[in-house]
Amino acid sequence: MALNMRSTVRLANGVDMPLLGLGTYKTTEKGEIAASVGAALDLGYRSIDTASLYDNEKGIGDAIAASGVNRADLFLTSKVWNEEQGYEGTLDACDRSLAKLGVDYLDLYLVHWPQPERMAETWRAMEELLSSERVRAIGVCNHFIEHLELLAQFANVQPMVDQFEHHPWLQQPELVAFCGRHDIAVEAWGPVMRGRLAEEAALTAIAADHGRTPAQIVLRWIVQRGIVAIPKSVHPVRVRENADIWGFELDALTMARIAALDRGERLGPHPDKWLG
Repeated sequence: MALNMRSTVRLANGVDMPLLGLGTYKTTEKGEIAASVGAALDLGYRSIDTASLYDNEKGIGDAIAASGVNRADLFLTSKVWNEEQGYEGTLDACDRSLAKLGVDYLDLYLVHWPQPERMAETWRAMEELLSSERVRAIGVCNHFIEHLELLAQFANVQPMVDQFEHHPWLQQPELVAFCGRHDIAVEAWGPVMRGRLAEEAALTAIAADHGRTPAQIVLRWIVQRGIVAIPKSVHPVRVRENADIWGFELDALTMARIAALDRGERLGPHPDKWLG
């Protein structure tokens, strides 16, 4: 079946998660978040990714309310921040996110960064949020294989998603493969390389060959492999561009050509160095 705006990945517990969503990192100004989320919903996006750290949950909730889109048709993700982790802290953080967004439940709740010393208590709270139906699915962000293996030692419910930096320059194939073996969906943040796509000549050449933009090529490369992508933009024209990735397909040679661009270059923080 051809991929389209309604295409999803089925999580381990049967919840369907859209392949393409809107990222909202560093989108805090009220006008920006209203324009970005409003444009996305008008274009058919139904997945919105936020976090308590982003300080934009209230704006997102207002934009959703103004859109008229039914809550049941949306897939809302938020995250517990490092300083909020622990058992009580995580429960309280989720309740705050729900109140700010103006919803009764989240579709996905994630642990933002690994905190090994508080992992067991944080995850106990995550499982309680799941069982109490305040969230429909739980997962993690920025967790390496060793973090996931540590979590597996005491988790009753394994994470359903690992959201981490993933783009042509940082593909982390071992982590992607590990997630695949353990039925953990991979979600790519920073998929369009924080605006640095034009620095990669191979991507601009592939884009020219297909009559597309480099961002569209990279997003297509990601979703065509069954990985969720959440590109962020505050500009409605870019939000539209990022959604226009369904009317073409990359052949195996082109997919391999992009895979060969991996150079292990991290554009965001290293998980082992962001433990605050």
